[in-house]
Amino acid sequence: MKTIQIHPDDNVAVALEDLPGIPAGHKVALRDFQAGDQVVKYGFPIGHTIHAVSKGSLIDHHDIQTNLSGTLDYSDIQCTPVDQSGLLPASAGSPEDESDASSTFKGYLRSDGQVGIRNELWVIPTVGCVSGIVRRVVERMRTEVLHEGDGVDAIVGFPHNYGCSQLGDDHENTRKILRDMVHHPNAGGILVIGLGCENNQPRQFQEFCGDYDRERVRFMTCQEVEGDEEETAMRLLTELYRKACTFKRTPQPLSKLRVGLKCGGSDGFSGITANPLLGRFSDWLCTEQGGTTVLTEVPEMFGAETLLMHRCATPQLLEQTIRLINDFKTYFLSHGQPVGENPSPGNKAGGISTLEEKALGCTQKSGSSPVFGVLAYGERIGEGRGLHLLSAPGNDLVASTALAAAGCQLVLFTTGRGTPFATFVPTMKVSTNSRLAQAKPHWIDFNAGSLIEGTTMDELLDQFRQAVLSVCEGRLTQSELRCQADIAIFKNGVTL
Repeated sequence: MKTIQIHPDDNVAVALEDLPGIPAGHKVALRDFQAGDQVVKYGFPIGHTIHAVSKGSLIDHHDIQTNLSGTLDYSDIQCTPVDQSGLLPASAGSPEDESDASSTFKGYLRSDGQVGIRNELWVIPTVGCVSGIVRRVVERMRTEVLHEGDGVDAIVGFPHNYGCSQLGDDHENTRKILRDMVHHPNAGGILVIGLGCENNQPRQFQEFCGDYDRERVRFMTCQEVEGDEEETAMRLLTELYRKACTFKRTPQPLSKLRVGLKCGGSDGFSGITANPLLGRFSDWLCTEQGGTTVLTEVPEMFGAETLLMHRCATPQLLEQTIRLINDFKTYFLSHGQPVGENPSPGNKAGGISTLEEKALGCTQKSGSSPVFGVLAYGERIGEGRGLHLLSAPGNDLVASTALAAAGCQLVLFTTGRGTPFATFVPTMKVSTNSRLAQAKPHWIDFNAGSLIEGTTMDELLDQFRQAVLSVCEGRLTQSELRCQADIAIFKNGVTL
């Protein structure tokens, strides 16, 4: 089989290998097109042709234009109310239930009931001015204190440029993301380092963090330290390190897992292999294990958003999802930018022509289960379980940071082009094609490309579940092996 027609209504197919004049992952016209004809893929229009295209020819971004423009009222959308009690109760898959060993994983139970999949020591600056101090003390801790076998997985600092000269929502975005990191269960110890004169005042930020775990979190303000602030930071970090060494992995229910779903550097195979695989995993975790998954990249829902709206579990969630979509469209339009200015050059080179096509492939990561939650940017997952939608842009690091800040212990990241990046939680890369997995094994953690090479979806899902759970229990991702961990905060305001 050299091409695949994904849906019976499609008038284009996808090349599974390089064909004469048609690269693998790109679309093949299944009929003659005239200018203005709708191009259908995944069973939905992905745009219209801007000139004639002959049957059997390549049809790509040079031939297709998006149908997207402006906000919509979605007044005709109806959701299908679902009782969330249909999810597994909190006791499901408890460690005491030894009859089903697959219902548990070994993680770090924190005092607030959250479960971490890592036991790391984090250093978080409240403001960019102290990022140099953060870098130096982290390097010293790694050299002078960290020892293999102590029980601390890594010592990581998270320099950033913000925390001062910001106003309004822009300032609050910084505070929310940093606060969310303070509450994250993947850290066995956290030192927050402030300067003292920044907008994000250390004492006010400490209050903003609310009821944090005082055994795992300490604060230091450099301008208030007598003498060398680096030595004070080293003392505090050493104390936190010793405490972190006491935490041990214990069996925890899979219902405690919160997993972020993200794609980047997508190609024509993303919606055929890796994204559907994540969708099947999401359905399994949410509906069979009572866990939580989170889908973000709101601009990359444009063109497929109604599919998510129909799956909202309540009318209130439908209203929130409509606001989620239209608020982001308004954000684009308020800056004089079109809502369909996507995909990226890499996406186009990989076979994706319009935002609708990208969105229809992207949203497959959410599977088919109901939407049980809608989160604002910087908001943390509450008690609800199941699939959630999160407000964040499509930018890989900004969106992945938002997923981790929401409380996800792990981000599953599908890619057809490849990327070495990672956010502040394990970022597991899933390739859409075997060519990438073979070319960049130091980037890729799992190859979904085998799905078009004879492996069935059930077989691949079983392999993928085992791979994900092994990461949750301590196996390092490729990015972790290379100490890659960064944060990026959504900036949407002026700088003073």
